[in-house]
Amino acid sequence: MALLQIAEPGQSSAPHEHRIAIGIDLGTTHSLVATVLSGKAKVLNDQQGRVLLPSIVHYAADKTVYGDDAKTLITADPKNTIVSVKRFMGRSKADIKFQHPYDLSGEDNQMPAFETAQGRKTPVEISAEILKQLKERAEDSLKNPINGAVITVPAYFDEAQRQATRDAAQLAGLNVLRLLNEPTAAAVAYGLDQDSNLAQDHNYVIYDLGGGTFDVSILRFSQGVFEVLATGGHTALGGDDLDRLIVKWAKKQLQIDTLDDTEYAHFIVAARKAKEKLSDAESADIKVLDYALTLDRPTFEEIIKVALDKTISVCKRVMRDAKLELSDIQNVVLVGGSTRSYAVQKAVREVFNQEPLCTINPDEVVAIGASITANQLIGNSTDGSLLLDVTPLSLGIETMGGLVERLISRNTAIPVARRQEFTTYQDGQTAMLIHVIQGERDLVEHCRSLGRFVLRGIPPMTAGQARIEVTYQVDADGLLTVSAKETTSGVHAHIDIKPSYGLSDSDTERLLLDGFKFAEEDKALRHLQETKVEAKRELEALEQALIADAALLAADELSALNHAKTQLEATFANDDIKAIEQAVEQLKIHSDAFAAARMNQHIDAALKGTKLDDWSNSN
Repeated sequence: MALLQIAEPGQSSAPHEHRIAIGIDLGTTHSLVATVLSGKAKVLNDQQGRVLLPSIVHYAADKTVYGDDAKTLITADPKNTIVSVKRFMGRSKADIKFQHPYDLSGEDNQMPAFETAQGRKTPVEISAEILKQLKERAEDSLKNPINGAVITVPAYFDEAQRQATRDAAQLAGLNVLRLLNEPTAAAVAYGLDQDSNLAQDHNYVIYDLGGGTFDVSILRFSQGVFEVLATGGHTALGGDDLDRLIVKWAKKQLQIDTLDDTEYAHFIVAARKAKEKLSDAESADIKVLDYALTLDRPTFEEIIKVALDKTISVCKRVMRDAKLELSDIQNVVLVGGSTRSYAVQKAVREVFNQEPLCTINPDEVVAIGASITANQLIGNSTDGSLLLDVTPLSLGIETMGGLVERLISRNTAIPVARRQEFTTYQDGQTAMLIHVIQGERDLVEHCRSLGRFVLRGIPPMTAGQARIEVTYQVDADGLLTVSAKETTSGVHAHIDIKPSYGLSDSDTERLLLDGFKFAEEDKALRHLQETKVEAKRELEALEQALIADAALLAADELSALNHAKTQLEATFANDDIKAIEQAVEQLKIHSDAFAAARMNQHIDAALKGTKLDDWSNSN
C-alpha cells in the first residue's frame, strides 16, 4: 500500500492551498499595494492602469471621492479634501503645528478630528478609506478575497501611531499579519537580488525620504538573515516640507506676507511641480495665480538645504549607534518618492562617497518588500530568510526617587520580552503603581509617560520582602504589553500600551538627542536620587525602630540620634550629594550603637529563662 505524502505547513504548492496576501505601503503622499504571483512580487494597478493611489480623500455632502479624482479638488475645496492624513495619525491636536486648511476639533491632548461636509472624520477613519480602496483594487486584480496584509509604517512611528495604523486596517476589514518598518521592507525587496550565501556580512543604509516622513536604518544581511542594527528618523520631515520651503521662498521673492487656504493650496501644487521638473531640467518656471517666478537648481539646493541637513544629521547619528564607519557600508538604498530629486541623490552621494542604489522603483520598493513578507507570513513561501526589527526608543519603569529603570534598550531586536523583579518600599504595602516610561534619560520628568496601572492585592510584608515580577513584551508590530505579578500570592495585572496621541516632532527629537546631550548630567542626577532614596529608607527604618525601642537609649544618646536625623533631613533640600553622604555617615555612628543595643535586647529576651538542660536536650 502506498503511503500518502503530507507536506509541511507552508510547503505545499497546490493551487487550492495558496492563500492571498498583500503588502501595503500606506504613504503620506501616495499609497500602493503589491502581492507575490508565481514567485515574483508585483505592484497592482487600478482599472486605468495607475499604480500609485494619491493618499487623498474628498468628503462632499453627497459622496466621497478618492485618489486621483480627489486630487483635482485640493484647490477647489481644500477644507473637505484631506491630504497627508498620515501626519495626523496618532498625534495630539496640540502637536499639529504646521499650516493646513482644515477645521480640527477635539481636546488638545487627543487625536483631532476633521470637520467635513459629512461631519467629523478622524485620521483613523480617513486612513481606513484609503486602505479600503487598496483592498478593493487587490480583490479586483486577483479575483479572490484577501487572507492577510502586511502594512508598512515609518521606523520612528511610536506606539500610538502604530496602533492608529492597525486600527485603520481593521476598520478597513483587513487581517493585519504585521506592521513592518518601511526601511526594513525595502531591505527585503533588495534581498531578492543579493547573494545570501556571501562569506562576509553586508551592511546597508536604507535612506527613506517620503512625502511626510524620513527614516534611515542600517541593516546587516548575512546568510539569509536581515538584522536592523540601528534606526532613526523624523516623523514630520519629507517631500511635503520641501514643497513648503519652496513656497516660503516664493512668498519672500514676491513680497507676500500671508496666503489664504485656497491660495496656499495653489502655491503648494506649483511648488511640487517645480521640484519634480528640476530632476530633469536646470530650471523650472513657477506660474501660480497671477504670479510668475523661475527656480534654478542652485537656488533650489540652497532652499532645501536646511531639510537635507537634518536628514544627513540623522544618518550620522544612526551610523554612530551602529558603531560603523563609512567604509563598512556596502550599499545605500534610496526609498520614497522624494529621493527621485537630483538634490537628494547628490546629498546622499556626497555623504556616503558612493552611488546609491535605486534599481527598484523608489515609489514601489516598500510595497514590494511588504508583499514578500506577507507571502512568507501567510505560509506560501519556502524562503527561509529571517527578519529582525528593532525598538526605536528605550522602554523602562519608574522606581523610587523618580528614576527610570530601563528594561528594554533602544535598538533591541523585536519581538522581545524582558522580565525583572522589583520590591515594595514601605512595610505593609499592598499595592504598587507601575508607571511605563519611554525615552533615553535617567529621570522620569525628562522622558515620556506611556501609561500607568496598579497591581493590588500584594500580601502585607516588611519592606523589601515582596517579589514583584514585571514583564515588558514588544510584539513584531512594535506594540508593547506590560504585566506585573506578585510571585508568592500570584496576583496579576497588565496593560496594553495604546496612548491616545503620539509624540510631537520636538519630543521625538528630544527623547533621543537629550539622551546623548545630558548623559553625564543624568549620571550625576541618578547617583543623587539613589543616594536620597537610600538615606530616606534608612530614616524610615530608624523611625520605626525608635517607636519600638527608644527606651533603650539614654537621654543624651536619643538627643544625639535625633540631631543627626535632623541634620540628614536638612541636606535633602540642597541636592548636595557629598553633604548627604557625610550626614548619613554621621547618623550611622549613632544608629549603629542603637542597632547593637536592640540586638542585645533581642538576644537577652530569647535566652531569658533558658536552662542548661534545655540546650543539652536539644541535641
